[in-house]
Amino acid sequence: MPTTSEQLRPWLERVLANHESWAAEFGAFAQHDSLAVKDGDVAAALDELALRLRDNYPFFHPRYAGQMLKPPHPVAIAGYAAAMLINPNNHALDGGPATAKLEREVVRQLAGMFGYDEHLGHLTSNGTIANLEALYVAREIHPSRGIAYSAESHYTHSRMCKLIGVTGHAVPVDGAGKMDLDALESLLRTGKIGTVVVTAGTTGLGVVDPVHEVVALRSRYDFRIHVDAAYGGFFSLIAGTEGIDPLPWQAIRQCDSVVVDPHKHGLQPYGCGAVLFADPSVGRFYVHDSPYTYFTSDELHLGEISLECSRPGAAAAALWLTLKMLPLRADGLGAVLAAGRRAAVRWHSLIEQSDRLVPFQRPELDIVTYFPAEPTLSAIDAGSERMMRDGMSAAEDPVFLSVLRANAEAFARRGIAAVADIDGARVVRSVLMKPESEDYLGRLHERVVALAG
Repeated sequence: MPTTSEQLRPWLERVLANHESWAAEFGAFAQHDSLAVKDGDVAAALDELALRLRDNYPFFHPRYAGQMLKPPHPVAIAGYAAAMLINPNNHALDGGPATAKLEREVVRQLAGMFGYDEHLGHLTSNGTIANLEALYVAREIHPSRGIAYSAESHYTHSRMCKLIGVTGHAVPVDGAGKMDLDALESLLRTGKIGTVVVTAGTTGLGVVDPVHEVVALRSRYDFRIHVDAAYGGFFSLIAGTEGIDPLPWQAIRQCDSVVVDPHKHGLQPYGCGAVLFADPSVGRFYVHDSPYTYFTSDELHLGEISLECSRPGAAAAALWLTLKMLPLRADGLGAVLAAGRRAAVRWHSLIEQSDRLVPFQRPELDIVTYFPAEPTLSAIDAGSERMMRDGMSAAEDPVFLSVLRANAEAFARRGIAAVADIDGARVVRSVLMKPESEDYLGRLHERVVALAG
C-alpha cells in the first residue's frame, strides 16, 4: 500500500496542471514585485517549518490512540488543494459559484444519510458552530423556553445556551452514560423545555442517547429535537451491523435538526462541520441583506442561510471529491468506520481477559475506556495518568493515549469495586478512529498492558 506522500504526489501534480490550464484561459500577466520571494529563502523557511512541525503527535499512526484526531484522506487533501488555489468563498455565489454547487451536492448527500428528504443545510467551520446555529433556530422558534441536553453532552451546549440567552438544563445520565428518560420526562412536564438535544456519540465515551425513545416522548409533550451527531453521525452508515443498535439512528429522520462533523469520521481537513434542518422554512430566521454581496444570481446564496460569513469553498470541494471515491454507503465510507468499530470491540474483549487492565465501559462506537487494575480510586487515577505519560514519553515504541475523568458515582454505577477514597478518578481513553487500528491492535494492546505494570 503506498504511503500518503506517494499517493499525493501524482494527484497534486494533476491538480497543478489542471489549475494552470484553467488560469491560462484568462491570459498572462506579471506578478507584482511586492509579492516576489526567493526560492532559497522559501526552501530554508520550509525546512524551519518542518522542524517546528515535528513538535506534534503522530496522529496518522495507529500507535496514536488518544484523542479524536487523525489526518484527512489524501483524496481530501488533493480536493482541498485544487480549490484552495482559486480560494473561493462560499458565503455568496459571487465568491464561489462552483464550490457553492459542490456544497449543495454534499449537503444533499449528508441529508440523505440521515433520512432527510426536504432539508435546509450547509457546511460550517466546525461542529460547535453547527450546533450554535441549531440552538439559535431553536431559540427563535421557542424564545421563552429552555433547552435540555445530557449531562455528558458536549460542554459547548451549556456555553451556547448562555451565549444565546436561554436557560440550559443538564439532564442526568443513567449507568451507561445515556440521557435518563425519567429525568427528561420530569423536566418536560414543567413545560419549560422547547428543545431537547440528544447526542449520537458523546465525545467522552462515544455513547448514543436513545433518540428513538426521545422521539416517542413527543407524542405527549410539545418540544423540538436536535441531534448532536458531530462525532458519531457517520456511524449511521453501518447502523444495524457490527453490533450497533439501528433504532437511534433510524429515528434521526424524525428529528428537527442534526449536526455532523466531516472533519472527524468523514476524513476531511479541519474545519468542516455541517448543520441540517428537516424544515426548510427555518431559513426565515437567517434573513438579512448585504448591499454589496448578493448580485450575480437570484438563487439562494449559502450566506443567506448561515450565521458565518466567509467560509472556504475548498472544504466543499474536498468533501465532494472524498465522497466520489468513498460514497456514503456501508461498503464505501462505512467500511472505514466498521474497521474502527471492530477494533474497539475486540480490544474491549482483550481487556476483559487481562489481569492488569479493567474495562470502564463497553464501547458503543469506537472509543475504548479502561484503567489499571488497582484497589482504590486514588491508585486508579495515578495509574491512568502514569500510563498516559509513560506511553508518550517512551524513547522506543511509544504509544499515545488520553484520559477521561469520572466521578466516584460513575464507577459505582458500573459495578466497579474500587474503594472510593477520593471523589473520582481518571481512566484511560482510546479513540480508534483510524481503520489501521484493526491490524495494529495486537501490538497496541501489548504495549498498554506493559504500561499498566
